[in-house]
Amino acid sequence: MIGTWVSILPPLIAIVMVLATKRVLLSLGSGILTAALLVASFGPVETVKNVLTALTVSFWADGGLNTYNIFIMIFVLLLGVITAFVSLSGGSRAFAEWAVRHIKTRRGAKLLTVLLGLLIFVDDYFNALAVGQVSRPITDKHKISRAKLAYFIDSTSAPICVISPISSWGAFLIGQLALILGATAAVNYSPLSAFLMMAPMNFYVVATLAMVFFFAWTNIDFFAMKKHEEAAQATGQLFDPEKEIPGQLKEDFPEHNYGRVMDLIAPILTLVAATLGMMVWTGHSAAQTWDIWAIFENTNVPLSLVTGGLIGTSLAAILYIAQMKRNETASFRLVGKALTTGVKAMMPAILILLLAWGLTHLIDILETGPFLSTVVEKSNIPVNFLPVIMFILAGLMAFSTGTSWGSFGILLPIAGTIMVNAAPELLLPALSAVLAGAVFGDHCSPISDTTILSSTGAGSNHMDHVATQLPYALIAALIASFGYIVLGLTGSVWLGLVAVIVTIVVLFTIWTAKSKRTVKVTT
Repeated sequence: MIGTWVSILPPLIAIVMVLATKRVLLSLGSGILTAALLVASFGPVETVKNVLTALTVSFWADGGLNTYNIFIMIFVLLLGVITAFVSLSGGSRAFAEWAVRHIKTRRGAKLLTVLLGLLIFVDDYFNALAVGQVSRPITDKHKISRAKLAYFIDSTSAPICVISPISSWGAFLIGQLALILGATAAVNYSPLSAFLMMAPMNFYVVATLAMVFFFAWTNIDFFAMKKHEEAAQATGQLFDPEKEIPGQLKEDFPEHNYGRVMDLIAPILTLVAATLGMMVWTGHSAAQTWDIWAIFENTNVPLSLVTGGLIGTSLAAILYIAQMKRNETASFRLVGKALTTGVKAMMPAILILLLAWGLTHLIDILETGPFLSTVVEKSNIPVNFLPVIMFILAGLMAFSTGTSWGSFGILLPIAGTIMVNAAPELLLPALSAVLAGAVFGDHCSPISDTTILSSTGAGSNHMDHVATQLPYALIAALIASFGYIVLGLTGSVWLGLVAVIVTIVVLFTIWTAKSKRTVKVTT
């Protein structure tokens, strides 16, 4: 069953169930059980072992601690504790009141969120959680739904990271390109220059970022997102209180009105500075050079996140304790409550991550990704259509496996080998199409860790985020597909990019005109 069509059943079952039932943990558990059965060839003892391995692989793997996943989970928990402390100290309330005075419109609140998403480009995990921490008080005050906030976070974090050379993504991808380009004499550019040249060829990123700015500038929304936004503006209900909201503090958590803006800004800025500093330090220690590309290629992102999280959390606690001198309601008893409340608030996200990583582990054993890649290798597809085929295949792979990096690792070498032999002039467009498709599939997948963390950072129900973002991601993917078809038929990257831009402009014009007609009818 390994490496055959059967290998796609576990992710397919998990995804169909999560879309049908809206119960994420149950659906991921079903996917894990199915995968465990297939890996064990339905042997009961081996199935139980596989399930236990899937549930523990995030803590122990390859004979040692899985520090990567452990540090990511610790960082998520620390973000919950920071949220509790800045809320307890009144920092969230003070920052929201300051933001309302200075950012007076919903458009301003949305644009600020998008700009923050673009500025924090060093890592998508860090981006998703940090932007959510800063933006949530502002978007809440302007009655912007948590689902819309999650969309802004998710649709800026991965897209900006995948085209930024100074990021954890950029370092990984430049390393992959070095292996691909080093194996062929058909090209004569460096991995870094190739990565930079591929940025405008990533048509999905172009379409996604253009749409993000459009929906931030206007009040236009579609499908499920429109319902969430209308409910937020009409009733102030930013999320469904009956649904599970990761990162949402309990209503009985004491929040005071004597805080200062600094009580929120200082811990977050310290977290950002400490994390960036640690990324540079760990990268330099490993690479033994101050070359910026080598530093980000060798940096230890999870360790940097935990270090920054610990320092930021410590400062948030210190700022609260300092209030005891000037406010009698502050107490050490509430410090303990902030710790426990912050951890409890993030436990739903931790459980989802654990099951998603467990399912990904079993999917890797079943070789779902390699099976999908062989579909293209064995098919007799015209060379001109390979970029769009690579885009679609990478999207399916990332959607099924919940990991864009896994799709990069599998498909980039395959795309490189095919294009070098078939059409070297389309090598970079095909590689860029893989990157674009992987981000697209990641955006759509309910089992993707970045999707999970985006909903966590926004304080949105996970399935609400998936359902509201999916139509927007599909529209961007259709635009990108059209661009890759034009690129393949003409052989011109710029004509493909022009096709994408023209399509975007036409769609924006139609949507704007339709919105104006709707407003006239209602008035």
